[in-house]
Amino acid sequence: MAEDTRFRVRYRLLADNPQDADQRALGIALEQTVEIPGDIVPVGYIADEIVGQIESVSQVSGNAYETVIYYSPDSAGDEVIQLINVIFGNSSIQQNIRVVGFEPGAVIRERFAGPRFGIEGVRARSGRARGGLISPVIKPQGSSVKQLAEIAHRCTLGGADIIKDDHGLANQKMAPFADRVKAVSEAVADANAKSGNTALYFVNVTGHTGSPVDEAFKAKEAGAGGVLLMPGLMGFGVVQALSRDPSFDLPIMTHPSFTGPYVLTPETGVSHALMYGVFQRLAGSDISVFPNVGGRFGFSVEECLSIAAACRDPDGIGRAMMPSPGGGMSVERAGDMVSMYGEDVVFLLGGSLLRAGDGIGDAVRAMRDAVDTATAD
Repeated sequence: MAEDTRFRVRYRLLADNPQDADQRALGIALEQTVEIPGDIVPVGYIADEIVGQIESVSQVSGNAYETVIYYSPDSAGDEVIQLINVIFGNSSIQQNIRVVGFEPGAVIRERFAGPRFGIEGVRARSGRARGGLISPVIKPQGSSVKQLAEIAHRCTLGGADIIKDDHGLANQKMAPFADRVKAVSEAVADANAKSGNTALYFVNVTGHTGSPVDEAFKAKEAGAGGVLLMPGLMGFGVVQALSRDPSFDLPIMTHPSFTGPYVLTPETGVSHALMYGVFQRLAGSDISVFPNVGGRFGFSVEECLSIAAACRDPDGIGRAMMPSPGGGMSVERAGDMVSMYGEDVVFLLGGSLLRAGDGIGDAVRAMRDAVDTATAD
């Protein structure tokens, strides 16, 4: 297979010396494909095509090295789970290896369509032609169905573009999935009818029945305008299954729950851009949620910007998707956030909104006005 049809992965690793770095690179190339010692790899197709091929090993600084390894698309097939498995499966269990780059190549681009809706599709569904989208999160866990529906209703009247379930809302007895989906969908529809808005309700799907795909379809039947999925917990395959199904036809938002250990240690895991940008697009997510700078999770400006860039990269897989920073958003910071992220973004509004009580709709409206003013400037 020609080299330009392969996909390339760039790894940063720690090694004692250049020879050790070469051996570590070879170990990755074997581990990510055949998982057998190099001296017993069958000659021919397996050795020539399936085994990862080392393109380069270079010293970055001190004991830090980078290696670029290219792989045959035949190793990945057309499954996002297997593609990520080849990128960083068993080697993720080894110490001091981090994935910092990915180039899909022509064949992977053909096999993976990426987001079904992307930025333009989400804008079309939500009715927001320009400017950042506003997405209040209905919470807290423990609230009744009636309370959550009322919050959603007020936020929709206030001008929200997306009403998002908190990712902690599953199928608890306080607000069971089926009851919550029906009540909140009806509340958002009623507020849309009264206000002329076209807000979308994104339901958190957790797979409590054993089939998250079936649950997503039930949410659609109940009137949901999108779904929230947690690939760190349920797997990227669920995202891919729904995004590829033309009969589902709803935008997908992905949440970062359980993914922190993949990105927080600089010597291991994967880069922020890969986890919250590249992998989400490969799976078919339309909106990727991640912790915003200034919030309670500590992502840096550079890390957040790298995520947003990967989400919207014109050379990425399929349609560009919406980055969705959560946390640290306020009317006072709206100008800075618009300056940082631009227009193609979904701003999550969380617990701070609840301080407004019954005036939560006015708080959403104030945020909408602040974002619009900053965009116009």
